[in-house]
Parts: sequence; C-alpha cells; structure tokens
Amino acid sequence: MENITILTPFELAKITSHRSGEIKFGEKIITVPKDVDVFDFMSTCEAKFVLIGIPEDIGVKANLGRTGTASAYDSALKNLVNIQHNKFCKGSNLLVLGQLNFEDEIQAAKDLDSKNKEHRKELFKLVEKIDKEVSHIVHQIVKAGKIPIIIGGGHNNAYGNIKGLALAKGKAVNAINFDAHTDFRILEGRHSGNGFSYAYEDGFLKKYFVFGLHENFVSKSVFNTLKELTSRVKFVTYEEVEVKREKQFEAELEQALEFIKNEPFGVELDLDAIPGIPSSAMTLSGFSVDKARHYIYYMGKHQNASYLHICEGAPELDNSINCHLTGKLIASMITDFMKAKSV
Repeated sequence: MENITILTPFELAKITSHRSGEIKFGEKIITVPKDVDVFDFMSTCEAKFVLIGIPEDIGVKANLGRTGTASAYDSALKNLVNIQHNKFCKGSNLLVLGQLNFEDEIQAAKDLDSKNKEHRKELFKLVEKIDKEVSHIVHQIVKAGKIPIIIGGGHNNAYGNIKGLALAKGKAVNAINFDAHTDFRILEGRHSGNGFSYAYEDGFLKKYFVFGLHENFVSKSVFNTLKELTSRVKFVTYEEVEVKREKQFEAELEQALEFIKNEPFGVELDLDAIPGIPSSAMTLSGFSVDKARHYIYYMGKHQNASYLHICEGAPELDNSINCHLTGKLIASMITDFMKAKSV
C-alpha cells in the first residue's frame, strides 16, 4: 500500500475543532499507527468502515469535462471530523486510511490537451494507472473484512471499485448508480464516462441499475446498447419520476434493489445528479439532496451493499463563501451510509 498517503493523528487533530462539552468525530476516528502493517491493522481494528480519498480529476479531463473533482475528499474530511460523535453515529466505527497519491499522474496530465487526439490517448493511459491503484485498495479493504467508503475523483473510479470488490469476492458483482448519466459509453479508452461499460466488458460487473437517468443526456447509441442488455442493465429516468410522474420514487428504489440485491453490490452516487452542487457537469434540475441521502440509506441497509462511492463533486468550482457546503453534504452522506449498515 505504498501509494497511499496515510492520515496521521497529528493531521487529524489539526483539522478537528475541539469544543468544551462536545466530542467531535475526529476525536474518535481511528487512524493507522506509525510503523505497523496497514493490512494487519485494518483487519484487526474495531472499525467497520474504511474511508479512502481519491484526489484526482484526470478521468473527468479525459472525458472532456470540467476539472475540479480532486478537491472533494479534502473538503469532505474537514467537515466529517467536525460532526458530533454521539449515539446516532460513532467516529470509532470509522478508520480513515488516507488518500491515494496521484501527484505524478496529475502533473503528467497538466500539460495535456483533452481536445488533442494524441494527448487524449495519454490521458486514457493515466486513467488506467489510477484504475489499478483504486482496484487494489478496494480489494485490500474488502479482504480485510471492512466496508470501503470511497470519496472524490471522477466517476471513472467506479471501474476500480467494481473490479476491487469482484476480485475480493471471487465473482462478478452488481452496482447501482444514482446519476444523471449512464457512464456506460463506448470503449474508446478509459475516462469518467465509461467506468461501468468497461467493468461490464471485463467481466467484473454482472448487473447494473442507473437510478434517475436524465433523458436529455443519453445518446441514441447508448440507449440502443441498454436495450440489448435489458436482462443485466436497467434504469429509471428522472423524468419518469419527477416530471411525467409516471412512477413513484420509493417504489423505484424497491424495484432497483430487487434487481441487484442477490449479489454483493456497490452503491454509487454522482453529485452532478443533484441540483446546484458544484461538479464537472453541474445541473439545476434533478432529485433533491434529501432524496439522494435517502437513496444511500435505503440501499445501504441491505446486507449485500458492499461499498459507497461519492464522486464528481468539485468544491473548488464554487467561488462563493459557502464553498465548504459540498464537503458538508458528502460528510452527511457518509454518516447516512454508516447508520444504514448499523441498523
């Protein structure tokens, strides 16, 4: 695990705001002690969940999107450590491992122009390197008997999450994705728009459900692909639920869970599906924050829910005085998932 920048107790204390009469999450969160084997410690510590950050936006850049997703993990962590440790959710149930180190890849991507065909091929190769690191750490966390919570980066990282879970379980797994897009685009080279299609093609993804797909954002060719794979890939659109009112949110959650629940599955959430959240593909129309949080809790309650991934948030694109709010939302979603798994 040499590619991880481990969070130290000193760094944790530095971002935790102590207040008399209160116990903050950061005062109880577990970190890996110095000079111990990370896997051994992870396997034996009391925490049920392991948090890992992915500070990169190379997959987004390779997909011709707006960069900025590298900033989500840091913002989320600073907010998470300052919530209350209480009977509803305990910091001691979370091991914060740290963040994957992609400084070299980010530096290499800096001078590449995604609109240049040859440069874009180089970005695809960098995303493949990220895939390997993400799948390795997710595999290690699951093999240690813990539940990964993966924060930050583009939705390209769904591939590594699914592959890591599948390798740990020794079989293909399922996934559900709360997203305005399918991220099931053509296999043209790795980027944030085809993490699920590559996972499917490579045999790691068995069944896939897209929850809240925006009808205007899906190409005819992708719809044709989905039509051919109806036994293994299903979706419900945002418009069917909220605009046309043909379907009910809660009933669709139930249907989606029914489709994926028989195998270990990943719970994916793309923040660009929620109105007003700074992201690579920000929207003003979509399911509310409350419905997004309920989705995480609802799916997380099932015993086969095996990881949570929150991605595409880009706090650095928010120039307002409230730029911390994206991190605050992610922190709430993390605790929603933790509470669901504790029911």
